[in-house]
This record gives sequence, structure tokens and C-alpha cells, in this order.
Amino acid sequence: MLGPGKADLLAAIAQHGSISAAGRSMGMSYKRAWSLVEAMNKGFSTPLVTSARGGAQGGGASLTQTGQEVLQLYRQIEKRVHDAARPELERLGQLVRP
Repeated sequence: MLGPGKADLLAAIAQHGSISAAGRSMGMSYKRAWSLVEAMNKGFSTPLVTSARGGAQGGGASLTQTGQEVLQLYRQIEKRVHDAARPELERLGQLVRP
């Protein structure tokens, strides 16, 4: 469904306005980025990303209202999990070699 990589891709699409530029910013091919977008669009009740083909008018991509909501909810979940696991994360940090 959605994990940190796909959430980061959604955020990058929102930032760059392009699936290609979002993928490049994350070090992934356009094909991989497009494949992830297609999977997300098919996996939710409505698409998360809308895109227009390039050409004279340019192209681009943006998050739909659902895409914005999904990304916001995912980031809220991440924060709550991080806050709840703070002691364990701090302990893990202590065990990492300097």
C-alpha cells in the first residue's frame, strides 16, 4: 500500500511537479517512479497522482486531494510511531558504532 519510499515519492512529486523530476531527485528511473505511481493510483479508492503528458504545453504531475490527504496522514502516523518509540530509538542509537 504505502511505505516510506512511496510517501517520499509523493512528497517529491508535490515539490517538483513532475514524476520524472521526483524520481531523479530520489535517484530512481522514470520507469520505476511511474510504476510506483501506477501501483499507488490503483491501490487506493481514487488516484493519488494526476499527470499530463509533456509537449508544447509542458507536462507535469500533481497530487490529487486524496494524494495530499494520504501523504499528510502517513506523515502523522510516522510522527506518532517515532514519538512512541523514542526510548527504543535512543537505545538503538547508543548501540551504533561511532
